[in-house]
Amino acid sequence: MEENATPVDRQSTGLDHRIAAGQRVTVTVPATSANLGPGFDCMGLALGLQDTLVVRTSDQPGARVSVSGEGAADLPTDESHLVARTILDRWRELGVEAAGLELEATNRIPHGRGLGSSAAAIVSALAAADALLPAEAAAKAGGRDGLFEAAALLEGHPDNVAPAVYGGLTLSYETAQATLIDGGEPHRPSTMHTVALALHQDIVPVVAIPDVELSTKAARGLLPQTVPHAHASANAARAGLLVTALTREPSLLHIGTEDFLHQSYRFAAMEESAGLIRSLRAQGYAAVVSGAGPTVLILAHGSEQAGSIAEAIERGVDEFGPWRVEIPGLDVSGAMVELH
Repeated sequence: MEENATPVDRQSTGLDHRIAAGQRVTVTVPATSANLGPGFDCMGLALGLQDTLVVRTSDQPGARVSVSGEGAADLPTDESHLVARTILDRWRELGVEAAGLELEATNRIPHGRGLGSSAAAIVSALAAADALLPAEAAAKAGGRDGLFEAAALLEGHPDNVAPAVYGGLTLSYETAQATLIDGGEPHRPSTMHTVALALHQDIVPVVAIPDVELSTKAARGLLPQTVPHAHASANAARAGLLVTALTREPSLLHIGTEDFLHQSYRFAAMEESAGLIRSLRAQGYAAVVSGAGPTVLILAHGSEQAGSIAEAIERGVDEFGPWRVEIPGLDVSGAMVELH
């Protein structure tokens, strides 16, 4: 659309409002770890490691993107950048004419490591897009819950998106409502929901981040279409224990993080991570694959155990390769927006 389009031109495209130029918004979104062992595709935890996005609107059409930190050498710097594309798509979806964009992305979340970098990008883009809406269109966005729903739809599953939006520990699920499509055939679109859980104060996450990347698509491609009923039953029991361990009784962390659904199938794509997890679990630590991997998440019971875990990882460097070990803390706020 041309910069000097008339109101009649905008109406003909179905875009009822215009984003004002000269605005600036800053968004911070945390890294997240999904699954936490048996909580496959439903549980997530926000970590104290954040990406920051600054968005300015301008009269100049198009998008210009500056990236520092993770991915700076590889990510596009125009409208094809995921954040720019998501902002523009969000405005179009809400019937708003876009302004030009100037983005500054400071990326601290490692890419392709199972720490929710794509979820953080999507959430930051949607949060910025919604914050810059004119008042007449803001109600359509739906606030934080609308942000979650839109992000979960784009990401395809809510386990990373939920803690990125709300912070802390989340348990997400889908419901389906039957509708009719052409020809009267039943169709059941999914609706995403999440529940915030009160994390026990003694839980301390430790992450061991390798140098190699692994795409979520590749990791998911290793999963079978079906699993034995006994494995599904055992996993359900462990997932229940995991909730109890994370919220009330951290002594159950080791048994509560035992998985039967996905980790063993993925280990072929991350042998060093698999070896480290087996070694740490043999020592009694609650080690799991973070998201799709290859980062290893260890849920410690207290800061003293967290320090012992970091030392144990360092001792295993020769056998399992080098790791960047961090104790990032927790993020309890989720996506934060400051409109300047």
